[in-house]
Amino acid sequence: MQPMIGVIGGSGVYQIEGLEGASWVKVKSPWGKPSDEVLVGRLGGLPMAFLPRHGRGHVETPSSINYRANIDALKRLGCSDIVAVSAVGSLREDYAPGDFVLVDQYIDRTFAREKSFFGPGCVGHVSLADPTCARLGAACLAAARAAGVKIHPKATYLAMEGPQFSTRAESNLYRLWGADVIGMTGMPEAKLAREAEICYASLAMVTDYDCWHEGHGAVDVSEVIKTLMANADAARNTVAELPALLPAREACPCGCDRALTHAIMTAPDKRDAALLAKLDAVAGRVLR
Repeated sequence: MQPMIGVIGGSGVYQIEGLEGASWVKVKSPWGKPSDEVLVGRLGGLPMAFLPRHGRGHVETPSSINYRANIDALKRLGCSDIVAVSAVGSLREDYAPGDFVLVDQYIDRTFAREKSFFGPGCVGHVSLADPTCARLGAACLAAARAAGVKIHPKATYLAMEGPQFSTRAESNLYRLWGADVIGMTGMPEAKLAREAEICYASLAMVTDYDCWHEGHGAVDVSEVIKTLMANADAARNTVAELPALLPAREACPCGCDRALTHAIMTAPDKRDAALLAKLDAVAGRVLR
């Protein structure tokens, strides 16, 4: 199977240059309106779809983003892999502003978002012990290094609700919990990608030290934006290296593309027809 790469661009990354035959397409989703149209084309011979998470012009807040519609839209377009680019604050001295990190674990502290495609009438439980795809993560790590980007290969991401930044007490608490970086958009995006059986990797750009760091004080949005703009090209250069690192395959060795095989709990005769209709893309493989 030839992969199709979906790229979700976070703060500062609102477009991808160099796509051959690129065009913006509107994708209708039964889960509502995605953040924006999707830019589709080919990069390095591979089909690619780019979706700006906050919309062009940054119009969606972390809480108002329709994460279900975004993931569903990329699934409908045929994406087998999603690389999520996001801005994060660092909770570690050695993860400095300007560095990139590859997220492999999450602590989800969000509370105002729809977190699952499943619900009453079709109950499903997927494993999130390893919430990102190791195969895709390894490709992102190699791509970043090929692009000359300084990247840390592991990080635990604390997902907060926002839109306000942390209090100093919260920032210090999250450090005690063992979190490495903090952001507002990593969840439920990773959970929904797993439910949709899409391989998911998170490439995070460190913009600041949050507010725990005595030498940096409160988060300054102007400094965050300055760092974001400096990192945006590095993120795009990393994405440009990916096609050469993602060969055709039959199945994901991590099992991401088979996450729903044993996940549906509701008996066939008890399933809600309206919900099943909405699940046609994300769970069609196991519900047909």
